[in-house]
Amino acid sequence: MKALWNGEVVAKSHETIVLEGNHYFPREGLVDKYFTANGRSTSCPWKGVATYYDVTVKGDRNSGAAWCYSAPKEKAQQIAGKVAFWGGIKVIDG
Repeated sequence: MKALWNGEVVAKSHETIVLEGNHYFPREGLVDKYFTANGRSTSCPWKGVATYYDVTVKGDRNSGAAWCYSAPKEKAQQIAGKVAFWGGIKVIDG
């Protein structure tokens, strides 16, 4: 799978996990230079606390377009430390 934004591949992996329709990519599949933690977090009753990242490509910032559950609750352990996308970031097979 590939995650694309602003004409660039921001993440790529053969080992994504699909949960609630989102592909969660392992950290080693991310192109680190595009990601910056933004200090935002939200809480999900069954997954736990998600932290967010801005994705910046070619000078354009997509605020909060990536998120991660670093220490998810028991039922969501399979996505621990993995990153998913929204906000116009396209995830495609390839």
